Amino acid sequence: MRFDNPAGDNLFDRAKVVGHATPRIDGPLKTTGTAPYAYERHDVAAGQLVGYPVPSAIAKGRIRAIDTAAAAAAPGVVGIVTTLEHDPIEGVFDYDPVRHFGGDEVLHYHQAIAVVVAESFEQARAAAKLVAVDYQRDAAAGFDLAATAEARGEADVAPASEVGDFAAAFAAAPVTLDATYTTPAESHAMMEPHATLAAWDGDTVRLWTSNQMVEWGRQSMAKALGIPADDVRLDSPFLGGGFGTKLFVRSDAVLAALAARKVGRPVKVALPRPMIANNTTHRAETIQRIRIGAERDGRITAIAHHSASNALTAAGGENGTAPTQSFYAGANRLLVDAPARMNLPNSNAMRAPGETAGLMALEIAMDEMAEKLGMDPVEFRIVNDTQVDPENPDRPFSERNFVECLRTGAQTFGWTGRNTAPGATRDGAWLVGHGVAGAYRGAPVMTSGARVVLRPDATLVVQSDMTDIGTGSYTIMAQTAAEVLGLPLAAVSVELGDSRFPVSAGSGGQWGAASATAGVYAACVALRQAIAERLGAAEADLTFEDGMVRAGNASTPLGEVGGGAEMTAEDSIEFGAFREEDVLLATFGAHFVEVGVHAHTGEIRVRRMLAVCDAGRILNPLTARSQVIGAMTMGVGAALMEELAVDTRYGFFVNHDLAGYEVPVHMDIGRQDVMFIEGADPYSTPLKAKGVGELGLCGVSAAIANAVYDATGVRVRDYPVTLDKLIGNLPAV
Repeated sequence: MRFDNPAGDNLFDRAKVVGHATPRIDGPLKTTGTAPYAYERHDVAAGQLVGYPVPSAIAKGRIRAIDTAAAAAAPGVVGIVTTLEHDPIEGVFDYDPVRHFGGDEVLHYHQAIAVVVAESFEQARAAAKLVAVDYQRDAAAGFDLAATAEARGEADVAPASEVGDFAAAFAAAPVTLDATYTTPAESHAMMEPHATLAAWDGDTVRLWTSNQMVEWGRQSMAKALGIPADDVRLDSPFLGGGFGTKLFVRSDAVLAALAARKVGRPVKVALPRPMIANNTTHRAETIQRIRIGAERDGRITAIAHHSASNALTAAGGENGTAPTQSFYAGANRLLVDAPARMNLPNSNAMRAPGETAGLMALEIAMDEMAEKLGMDPVEFRIVNDTQVDPENPDRPFSERNFVECLRTGAQTFGWTGRNTAPGATRDGAWLVGHGVAGAYRGAPVMTSGARVVLRPDATLVVQSDMTDIGTGSYTIMAQTAAEVLGLPLAAVSVELGDSRFPVSAGSGGQWGAASATAGVYAACVALRQAIAERLGAAEADLTFEDGMVRAGNASTPLGEVGGGAEMTAEDSIEFGAFREEDVLLATFGAHFVEVGVHAHTGEIRVRRMLAVCDAGRILNPLTARSQVIGAMTMGVGAALMEELAVDTRYGFFVNHDLAGYEVPVHMDIGRQDVMFIEGADPYSTPLKAKGVGELGLCGVSAAIANAVYDATGVRVRDYPVTLDKLIGNLPAV
């Protein structure tokens, strides 16, 4: 199915299932512990062995030799695979060209260099400690972002975008801001580690793994193993979180497959938590300089954003300028994205890459600018709203309700009753402050396919290699099929994550929900057309409702259409260029936060949060709300505690486990409220829906930082906002 024109009036505008709050159909599996995760697939292959990885102990250099004799003689050891046995194995995609295994070159700390296979986890781990490695340590490209030319703005980097004459407009502006903000490297810190079980059957391999993009993973593993993609099967029905780190194959899958092929038995490998930080990927550290010039009435006339970040490869880094490109008006614009080559593990996608770190800086800058202008920060943002692409005024936004988000949020939150003078409001020993920030995230889609099987008992099976990383894919895909075919939701089952199924968009980039449901719609329309042919009617003349299909005055139970046999249909949704050429698609939001800061200790407590989101048609308000409150919680972590600490001598992240890398817990989170602006974007998909899972994170941290400033009068521009950055400057008690 081609989507080449904006969606007109359709069945989703009168939906009975889509758009309604529906509990997750996979919930019982999750809550009873019966959802099958990669490392726990004990029943799928007999004789499973356990592999334990050996990571590099240096960040840059070469391996002269690996002595495995002691490890091979250890109890229970079945085999060992070393990097010197293989040519370099790298990702198949240009946007993740990292070294997974193979060769003698070390490019970053904890690069996988061997895997020890044994009968038990304990035996494999103990033996892995006995592997002796002789290294040649080489000079690294550096580990300190602040010391790079990119961070100082001295590198010769072409602008990512340049419109008008920023320098002249900034010099002429009566009110200006020039400030630098920093965000630290962050770990995805999902609950489930990267894990894979690999089993060979002749020349074919099956991998039960934890991967967000099944087809990408299949292609990558085929390249890694030097076999046809048709000989690789990936199975990833449930993931215990990913946030982007599982978009691509990681070393667990490569090690498990190579080891299983060598020892001739199934092997499973889970990356230890330190390797998740140092071997896979992370959100890059950033140093961002933002300059804004405005008229005294608040209209922005000049805006520049320079963002430096660490990257091992050309595809790494964090594009902090991403939201600035399209969020606010301003005729004169200059954006520079400057990734700095460093021998840290490659930085790559982490939930809302670009917008998350970029808005952590931009939305503080907007607050600082509002203060300079003497304006309400909500009104300052409203004044600089734009209904067209600020870089191309001839291209309008398809749907943009940012102002409504701000006004609805301000009214609901009680913004007019906020603290208006920093440090002026007290609640006992607590200084109380309020903050706001805007949210912006694109609305991408990808080609996505599905298969639907109608059974004689009037039940329907939806099959797709789509993944559910805790987002609710199972449920919204079932809702879509039930809606299109007029079935009760209980009659629809969904099977996901198997590479034998039609290729989907996968989960990532906030494209999953919009794309995958459109793919299910395409498959269901194909089935409707097949049913119409069986009934000798035009598909447009049929009504699908209550498990029946009606053609004129005749009604047939849906299960009987196939004459006692299953009916199968398959199709994909493909998106036309009009979505990008005619309009600019995006999602928007506003975050409001109240914090308390202890007047004596500087301890920060988030008391209440409100998110107002504009993301087209909301497919399931219940699962969407869960996505947003999870993102808000993640934003609290980024604002107040999360930081991968870099050892700039040896090039590794020191706090590489969940004991040292702090994330929010229940006690850190106060009241959370979520509101959705009612919308339906016809340019997005046939369902008029857009993603919301990443939007919920964008801007949250800045709203918290702004609230802390409002409470204390102490402006912190270097995340995380911790009490040591406040304590010496708190208002006198």
